[in-house]
Amino acid sequence: MLDELTAKSVEATLDTIYRTESRRVLATLIRLLGDFDLAEDALHDAFRAATEQWPRDGIPANPRAWLVSAGRFKAIDTLRRRARFDASLADLAARLDHDAGDPAQQTPEDLADDRLRLIFTCCHPALAPDARVALTLREVCGLTTEAIAHAFLTTPTTLAQRIVRAKAKIREARIPYEVPAQTELPERLLPDRLDAVLQVIYLVFNEGYSASSGNELTRPDLSAEAIRLGHLLVELLPDAEVMGLLALMLLHEARRVARTSPTGELIPLEEQDRAQWQQAQIAEGIAIVQRAFAVGPVGRYTLQAAIAAVHAVAPDFAATNWVEIVGLYDLLLQVTPSSIVDLNRAVAVAMRDGAAAGLALIDAILARGDLTDYHLAHAARADLYRRLGQTAAARTIYQQAIALTEQGPERRFLERRLREL
Repeated sequence: MLDELTAKSVEATLDTIYRTESRRVLATLIRLLGDFDLAEDALHDAFRAATEQWPRDGIPANPRAWLVSAGRFKAIDTLRRRARFDASLADLAARLDHDAGDPAQQTPEDLADDRLRLIFTCCHPALAPDARVALTLREVCGLTTEAIAHAFLTTPTTLAQRIVRAKAKIREARIPYEVPAQTELPERLLPDRLDAVLQVIYLVFNEGYSASSGNELTRPDLSAEAIRLGHLLVELLPDAEVMGLLALMLLHEARRVARTSPTGELIPLEEQDRAQWQQAQIAEGIAIVQRAFAVGPVGRYTLQAAIAAVHAVAPDFAATNWVEIVGLYDLLLQVTPSSIVDLNRAVAVAMRDGAAAGLALIDAILARGDLTDYHLAHAARADLYRRLGQTAAARTIYQQAIALTEQGPERRFLERRLREL
């Protein structure tokens, strides 16, 4: 029996393992059990068992495998209890007991990368595009239904129904839980499916690099997981856009430490200490960008990575090659026309040609009804008015931006700018 102090330490460790490992455990349970809902129940049962046993027996040598094994056995027990009312469940329980073996006896290397498998399953072309992303963010990343609904600008109820329908489609259509073999990819991995996979991985990264809401600016565990999945996907499919996405994530991640103060406050790009940028990640990202351009054809991820690379090589903000950045945004607009790209290009034009030129472009975007509820559009506009010395207009627009901002560090940054006026 562990003493009280050690028991509290075990509890803290278990909390950490839940945050960092629960989605990996879930992915493996889905592979073993073949059912999302059964696997989710098994996950909760496994952590409940760990809460009871680990303070008494100690932390196992391989916690993730222990949790997978416990969850699988709990699921089999559940099926056997239900078999009193449905005889087919007894056969399923027997098959699961016979086929899966004991994951607790396997090394971490023996456990296949089930999260990548799960992403490909969730991004199957048989599912609606919005359902693919929602399901992956919920099941692979563990984001709450409320957080995903906010990102989709819909209600949690609608989003939950979308996820339920997607799970039912996977079950009814017998969508395979697998990553296609490399030799099968050209035929089986349609561009639509690959784009959905890349979109999901980038959304995971973005939620980690700049959380959509809350008091924390970043969630490093999500960003690291997205980069890990990016590396795996490049090994699986050395496509230019796959490489471009990995490079983009690495180049952004290289700046993570410099983006926040020791107290968690946001530091804008022009004020960041570039000595804190991770040069190894920058070098890797730039090398991958170059490979992507050599392989071609390039798309939106590779062009965004090229823009990030221009920022990364500048010795300071004043030395940034804004001419090259505007040119890359021009190409990006041809590949992926969007108001967000328009906004980013307008900010780059302001740096190249002056604040008034950028402000005219942002005003044109807002005049056509785009981005009126997007806080960064108003924040950029307020900053340009500030640079032009038009303090009253800047103050009013900063207030608009603050009202639309849900992330704590961003809101505090804008409030600080407003006070400085």
